[in-house]
Amino acid sequence: MAEFLLPLLLLTSFVGRIASLSVTVNDVECVYEYVLYEDDIVSGNFVVVDHDIFWNSDHPGIDLTVTAPGGNTVHTLKGTSGDKFEFKAPHSGMYKFCFHNPYSTPETVSFYIHVGHIPNEHDLAKDEHLNPINVKIAELREALESVTAEQKYLKARDTRHRHTNESTRKRVVFYTVGEYLLLAAVSTLQVIYIRRLFSKSVAYNRV
Repeated sequence: MAEFLLPLLLLTSFVGRIASLSVTVNDVECVYEYVLYEDDIVSGNFVVVDHDIFWNSDHPGIDLTVTAPGGNTVHTLKGTSGDKFEFKAPHSGMYKFCFHNPYSTPETVSFYIHVGHIPNEHDLAKDEHLNPINVKIAELREALESVTAEQKYLKARDTRHRHTNESTRKRVVFYTVGEYLLLAAVSTLQVIYIRRLFSKSVAYNRV
């Protein structure tokens, strides 16, 4: 019974530790994730959460570049406001995830990175303590992680949409007030012009 309860507790604690992070990107910001085993699946997602854009148009997006320990690029995304990614790690070691903002406007990026490892037949042959039950638990853990990551991705996109809607609402209010002020100014100038025109006409008739 202990052999079943221990992996289950580990799985529960793993799910409870899943969390997304955020970073403000002015130019280039990098985060690092260590991969223990070759051919592990590295997956994740990120969403650019717009700051309060009032005068300028919406930010067109940022770039993501993933670099392996050897310095070669293993994954890239260009000019996007948010996306998912997944690739197989060619080597074990430290991987670098760099967000590049090509514009001067700072952007806050909410991101999540996960390194998944499911033991294969080779691992079973090497480790006598590793049994098929642990493999099934690892598969279940990865399936739960995938669902949780998707929820976090959708939540971050929802936050971005709310932020964009709020920014759009402020712009609409600003432009509406500006139109009313401009209309009032034009009407006032018209009244002044007509009054002066009539004043000159009356003075001319008197003469």
